[in-house]
Amino acid sequence: MLASCKQASKEVAQSANSESQLKAEPLRLYTFDGGTVQVNQLELFSQDTTYEGETKQFADAFYVIVHPKGTLMWDAGLPESLVGMPEPYTDPSGAFTVSRKDSVVNQLASIGMKPSDIDFLALSHTHFDHSGHASTFKEATWLVQEKEYEWVTSEEMQNSNADVYNAIKDLTNIKKLNGDYDVFGDGSVVMKFMPGHTPGHQVLFLNLAEHGPLLLSGDLYHFYENREYKRIPIFNYDVKETMKSMEAFEIFAVEKGAQVYLQHQPDDFEKMPKAPKYLK
Repeated sequence: MLASCKQASKEVAQSANSESQLKAEPLRLYTFDGGTVQVNQLELFSQDTTYEGETKQFADAFYVIVHPKGTLMWDAGLPESLVGMPEPYTDPSGAFTVSRKDSVVNQLASIGMKPSDIDFLALSHTHFDHSGHASTFKEATWLVQEKEYEWVTSEEMQNSNADVYNAIKDLTNIKKLNGDYDVFGDGSVVMKFMPGHTPGHQVLFLNLAEHGPLLLSGDLYHFYENREYKRIPIFNYDVKETMKSMEAFEIFAVEKGAQVYLQHQPDDFEKMPKAPKYLK
């Protein structure tokens, strides 16, 4: 028994030391696979008939940012109920076919971390493909725009789209935001309020020492053509707000000299080193 206790204490100490070493290093961005979305009705992603009859495959990434002052998880992939399913799942409308290969716990283990090591959870927005494993992080502080929180927890949402509400309902450690938010107070990790896709949609700015500044798009843009031609999905919450956010995003990207990564664009997903590798 004594030997077992000593071994357990040693493992706890090693885990704590490992986490301390992680946080002591410069800012790092880990990219993980949160699943795949096959869009069977691409016409949903434009206000006109541009994509009528077309299909497209989307990536669905989530990220961990390690900063000397803490760790942030950005987005949460597709629902983990998909892991282990023998076939991809197609929604009743036939618009989307989705799949996910691995859990967040397994993927975090690849960088020596566990859910309790995540200090902050931030979702670009609360759609099902960005909040899949959010409930795993009840100990983390959920950084959410107040408008997004009010929308996703509204009685209307609970009745009309219970799965979206259920993905976040168990998160009780909440910090509500109203606009841009500097996560660690030094300008290196900043959430930018870019509403329109949902009421509290946001994007993430990072200033990495070697890579330089970058922007993770959330769902402001889903793929290259929609960014180039400013096409807006028919299911966006507010088209005018989306257009304003697109303009603000492009101005900010130029001001910062930031490289833009579209989170659903497979090409941009492939550009990222996958955990346990990282950008720094």
